[in-house]
Amino acid sequence: MLVAICYDVVDDNRRSRLARYLDGVADRVQRSVFEGHLDDRTLARVARRTEQIIDPTCDSVRIYRLCETCAKQTLVIGQGGVTPRPEVVVL
Repeated sequence: MLVAICYDVVDDNRRSRLARYLDGVADRVQRSVFEGHLDDRTLARVARRTEQIIDPTCDSVRIYRLCETCAKQTLVIGQGGVTPRPEVVVL
């Protein structure tokens, strides 16, 4: 499923750690927004790791699951596009 991960992390070190981690599992589409096609298991792992990185008293991370219909209706204005579904999945 396509997911969008958006964050607002106040500390530079935590923000950098989170961005580096997310860069390994999804595509950066804006400064603090990532998109990726993740299965449920990977999404759960990303959520757990994200909880370990951030400070929930002052940081915020939102993970939006986008169904196929919603993903097809995503409107991008300006540069870029919706992250395409990979044609080949390596298990």
